[in-house]
Amino acid sequence: MQLWVGLGNPGAKYAANRHNIGWMALDRIAADHGFGPWRAKFQGSLCEGNLGGQKVVMLKPETFMNLSGQSVGEAARFFKISPAEITVFHDELDLAPGKARVKTGGGHAGHNGLRSIHAHIGEAYGRVRLGIGHPGHKDRVAAYVLSDFAKAEQDWLDDLLSGLSDGAPALAKGDSAKFLNAVALRTAPPRSSTSASKTTAAATPAPPQKADADPPATHDARTTLQRLMDKFR
Repeated sequence: MQLWVGLGNPGAKYAANRHNIGWMALDRIAADHGFGPWRAKFQGSLCEGNLGGQKVVMLKPETFMNLSGQSVGEAARFFKISPAEITVFHDELDLAPGKARVKTGGGHAGHNGLRSIHAHIGEAYGRVRLGIGHPGHKDRVAAYVLSDFAKAEQDWLDDLLSGLSDGAPALAKGDSAKFLNAVALRTAPPRSSTSASKTTAAATPAPPQKADADPPATHDARTTLQRLMDKFR
């Protein structure tokens, strides 16, 4: 059994925040793959289902971000699972919007939700880092992550969430490469060779016409008899 955790903050005012992309990811995966209903447990919301033949329990801590580890630790102890069987979906400032990366272990890079989880179960758990971009200056980070995704960001956000759902069975089976490929097919689909060829052909100017070495001969409309008569005049 695996425990997948989505980080976020509870309440309607936070629901569309960038900081809540972890919750959004689990909601999309659970809905698309027929998981059971969410229910209150372990200081959060919990649901269960199967992905790629693997039993997966999903948890959205409702302790607020800074105390996420309390909920995760309680669930881990109840199910008697190790950090290696836990995957945390969270927002990542250091990735471009719409990008996703998979990582196991390592530091928390200042993310308060990860910091709290580190304190309760250690650092040897898996993470799915979901890029939201950086506001440009550290003083703007708090306001940025607690603000809603803009309308202009909805397309890439939906593509990312769809890709995460498409690849979820592969992730459950431990195939992170296949999982990330499924995400990439949604967020950066390959261009067809036919379209590329047409575009290249349209963009390539026609070669200049080679100038004639000699001017073209003019057509003489006179009859042969007229030409002979003119010659002997």
